[in-house]
Formats: sequence, structure tokens, C-alpha cells
Amino acid sequence: MKSSETNVKTTPETERIEVQGVEPSPDGFRSTRGTRRGTAVLPAAAALLALALLLYSGIHSRAVAESRLKVRTEEAAIPTVAVVFPQEGAPTQEIVLPGNTQAFSDAPIYARTSGYLKRWYFDIGAHVQKGQLLAEIETPEVDQQLQQAQADLDTAEANLNIAKITASRWQDLVSTGSVSQQETDQAVSNLKAVKAAAESSAANVRRLEQLQAFEKVYAPFDGIITARNTDIGALIDAGASTQPKELFHMAAIRTLRLYVSVPEVYSRAARSGAPATSTLDEFPGQVFHGTLVRNANSIDIASRTLLVEVDVDNPTGQLLPGAYVFVHLKLPDEIHSVTIPSNTLIFRKEGLQVGLVQNGIAELVPVKIGHDYGNSVEIVSGLRATDAVIGDPSDSLVSGMTVRLSNKPAGGSGR
Repeated sequence: MKSSETNVKTTPETERIEVQGVEPSPDGFRSTRGTRRGTAVLPAAAALLALALLLYSGIHSRAVAESRLKVRTEEAAIPTVAVVFPQEGAPTQEIVLPGNTQAFSDAPIYARTSGYLKRWYFDIGAHVQKGQLLAEIETPEVDQQLQQAQADLDTAEANLNIAKITASRWQDLVSTGSVSQQETDQAVSNLKAVKAAAESSAANVRRLEQLQAFEKVYAPFDGIITARNTDIGALIDAGASTQPKELFHMAAIRTLRLYVSVPEVYSRAARSGAPATSTLDEFPGQVFHGTLVRNANSIDIASRTLLVEVDVDNPTGQLLPGAYVFVHLKLPDEIHSVTIPSNTLIFRKEGLQVGLVQNGIAELVPVKIGHDYGNSVEIVSGLRATDAVIGDPSDSLVSGMTVRLSNKPAGGSGR
């Protein structure tokens, strides 16, 4: 007879229990308590795993969102700019600058003596020669003062003659001992005093004679009368305590002066002796020739220009003083330039600048202007036709700043 262990039969249920690693019970059947414990652990582990997955998913999504926000913030901080490309112009061979004609000599005519205007001889527009009589002034007070001064001079000369005779006699007598040396010295000293008084009277007469000569007003040079500010009977007061009144105004126009401010970049054209031509709107097609006679030899710090003088012959008087003209100056060398819009310029303490874009980086470069056309300007130094120039730059733009292009104009360098 076999033992009880061999009589126990295995069933599918007991096999499943063995597979799960549960020890069979003494009566031949496996216990179910281990099964209940395994069943309770599985939901807890699943819950913990789900919680871990939930936490990981939340943290990961938040990190991804923060990374995206940082990238978008950095992208938004990059300024967007529009660029334009300079237009290349033909080489500059001459410059045309505005100017005003001025008389070669221009002078107001004042009276030097007081009185009343007796007569005038020339009105505005009259051509006069140097030394021609322009007007006469009546000066009765000066005439009387001159007569009195001449009488004082006669008296002084008479006193001088008697003093000379007295001093001469005393010097002769002192040698014989007839008069004392003291009396002789007094006579000689009196002669010197009387002589000085006579010279003073003579000087006063000459002064009054000159004042009397100013009764007649003469032209100081050849020219035309451009203004007459007096008339017959007008009071003429030449006193030092009053503001003198201008009688006439004269201008010499056979040669005219043109003062022109030449930009610093074209200062090489300001050579003394260089030819210059002028044109006027009222004389279409007509050219007036002149010569650049001198320049200031100093750049004006405020305007960055060089002041030059051009003299133009005007023998017929066709050109008038004060006319607006265009002066053409030849350049010694051709100057290549480009043109850009005016809104690309940056005005700062460093000077005139423009912003360029190179490989997504902004760079500020100094430039020099040749001509200002209003909406655009000519740049003669600092730019090339292939440079991408930032249009309407912001005040915060600095060199080295990363920028983004909003456009890419045709004909650019692609930078």
C-alpha cells in the first residue's frame, strides 16, 4: 500500500498555485492566504506607478513650457529691422553750391559835421565817380568857430613876435651886464609859452577847417548810389553822443564777391586761383566766369564747412548785389558717392552715423554727407553700394546688437 503522499493527485488548480510559489497545506491542498496578499500588493504598486508617471508628466510638461517661453522671450527681444541698399551714383566731378552776390566795396556815407542839408546831387541808382560831390551841408556854427579860431591865432602870433623880440634883446643885454640873468631867463621861458599857445591856436584852426571841409560830401570810390536817406533841410547831427544818420549808401559792382561755404569733404576744391563759374535762375543758359581768390584756411566747427571767396567780373553791371547764385567748383579728383534715405541717419554725440546689418549683427559706422536732397542724402565716405543700411533706426540701437531682418531688398548683398 502506497503512502498518502503518493495518493495525492495534482489538479490544475494546485498547479496554478505552485506556479505562483505558494506552499501546499498539510492536507494536500495549497493555502489561499498568499494569494490574497499578492492580490492586495498589485493595485498599490500600480497606483504608485501611475502617480510617478503623473508627476513626471507634469514636471516634464512644465519644463518644456518654460524652455519654450524662454526661447520665445529671447526671440521677441531681438529687434526687427528693415534694410535698404544705397544707390550708387555717377562720380562727382564738380560741386554746385548756393551763394549770394555782394558788392566788392559797400559803404554807408555819414556826415562828419553838424548842420542842415543844403543840397544833394545824386539819387538811388546813379553811377558816380570817386571824388564826385554828393551833397552839401550848411554849418554856420562851424564857420563862426573857424573865424574865432583864426582871430585867436592872429593874437597868438602877435604875442609870439613880441616875445621873440624881448627874449632876443634880453640875451644881448645880459652879456653886457645891463639886465640880470633872472630877467633873461624869464623872457626866454615866456617865449616858449607864447610859442606853444600859438601852435595850439593853429591846430584849432586846422581842425575847424577840416570840419568846414566836411560840409561837402564826396564819393569815396567808383560805384552806384543804392540808398539816399536824407533830403534838403534835414538836420544833420554828427555829435558823438547821438546815433549818426546815414546820408547815402554806395556799392562798387564792377567786381562782385561771392562767399560760399564748401563742405569739408570737398575742401580740396577750394584752391586759390582755381576757376569757378556761376549761374542764376534769371539768366537761363548764361554762365558767369570768376576766380576763387582766397579761403578762410579753417574749417568752421559748427557747420563743418570752409568759407571761400569767388570774385566775378561785372563790367556791365548785369549782376546785382544780393542776387542768389549757384557756384560751380571743379574737383581735382572724381569722388564716388552713394545715396541713402534721410531717415537712415543717426545723430549722436559721436557724430553722424548709419546702422549696417552684417550676418545678423548691427554695426554703427560714421559717414560724411556731400549733398542734402531733403528726402535723401549723398554719402561720400563710409558706405558702399553693397551695405545693408538699417532704415529708421531706434535710439537704442548699438553696435554688436543682434537684429532680425523684416525684408530683403532686391539688389542687396544678402547679408
